[in-house]
Amino acid sequence: MREKLLAYLFLMIVVPIAGELKFYPIDGDIRVSLGTPVFFFILLFSRKIHPLIAGILAGTTVVLFRIFLYGIQVDSFHLFDAFVLHFPVFFYYLIFSLLFYLFKMNTWHEKPFFIGLFGVINEIIASLVEITCRYSSSHMPITFTTLVTIGGIAIIRSFFVLGFFNILIIRETRLAEEQQRTRNEQILLLISNLYVEMIQLKKSTKNAEELTSACYGLYRDLKGLENHHQAQAALKIAGQMHEIKKDNQRIYAGLSKLMVKENLSDNMDLKEIIEVIITSNKRYGEMLEKSIDYQVNILGEHPYYRTVILFSLVNNLVSNAVEAIIEKGQIELAVSRVDDMVHIMVSDNGPGISEKNKPFIFEPGFTTKFDQAGIASNGIGLSYIKNVIENIGGELQLLDADVRNRTSFEIRLPVASLIERG
Repeated sequence: MREKLLAYLFLMIVVPIAGELKFYPIDGDIRVSLGTPVFFFILLFSRKIHPLIAGILAGTTVVLFRIFLYGIQVDSFHLFDAFVLHFPVFFYYLIFSLLFYLFKMNTWHEKPFFIGLFGVINEIIASLVEITCRYSSSHMPITFTTLVTIGGIAIIRSFFVLGFFNILIIRETRLAEEQQRTRNEQILLLISNLYVEMIQLKKSTKNAEELTSACYGLYRDLKGLENHHQAQAALKIAGQMHEIKKDNQRIYAGLSKLMVKENLSDNMDLKEIIEVIITSNKRYGEMLEKSIDYQVNILGEHPYYRTVILFSLVNNLVSNAVEAIIEKGQIELAVSRVDDMVHIMVSDNGPGISEKNKPFIFEPGFTTKFDQAGIASNGIGLSYIKNVIENIGGELQLLDADVRNRTSFEIRLPVASLIERG
């Protein structure tokens, strides 16, 4: 309600003032002002106000404002004469808003030509009604020249408003698209990380199942040896592992439903996937107050790849590179196709990996990242990424430093694993 009242108040202030920016094209008979374009634009842009109420308010305030200006310009002021002189403009705004309402012009935003056409019709009819009202008091004739002038002015003003309105609509549409794109990037980043965790959860479930079977076998062996105390302990462990397996299966099922619901298993063009990765990591780097330059090189013909899998793997390597760079640096991302394999290399010019740490970087739980409080990073590690890659038939390796002393990781994946629905 408050926004609607402010919109009406804005209209009652702006339209009368715009109406005084005017000229008379033919011997002072016809008044052309900015009042109509402003009024027309407000009706199109603000869907919170009712056209008829807007027309009544605009017409009333324009008449009162012109009477006020007339009163301060003449020496001898007569209210009735001033009212007779200016009241016809009220019917102009009333008729214009009535036709706007009857034509339902706010429903034609997808067809701008009809908005312009109806705007011309509205202005011509409203102008004729105003002139007719003026004729009753001033006996001003309506000539053919007058009609042609009214029509010409109506066309110019209506399509001028339409053009300006469309510029704003296009700008709003682009902003909405940008916001939606940003939201999609955030969702893709979240779901892709969940995907990696799902792979680990699936592996954990399989391990729990194997341990359950092993513990139950141990229980039977101990029971056969009549070692009842240890047998019961083994049976208890088997039961607990079985519960862990069931819990993991329930969580995995819930995450799988989320993946299906978000429809993020769809395939995308490789360039689009890389673009999302670069965009999200640019924001990540800016958040860490780092200045990073990105270089991308894509070679060969590539089909549409499964979005979540490829994004998850490459994004985590690029994120690791962002974290490795101290303040300023460069990240290179190169993708090529060799026969039925896709080669993806992520390089950075950060401080690199020490020789003593290289043998352990793919070990579960190994990390060199600690926060200011000395707490180890709990992000997705290289062991997770390597496990996912190997599960789909690929491999991940740390390359030897090149002449530029860059840290480079290379992923090799079968094309078939990236195009099949999983």
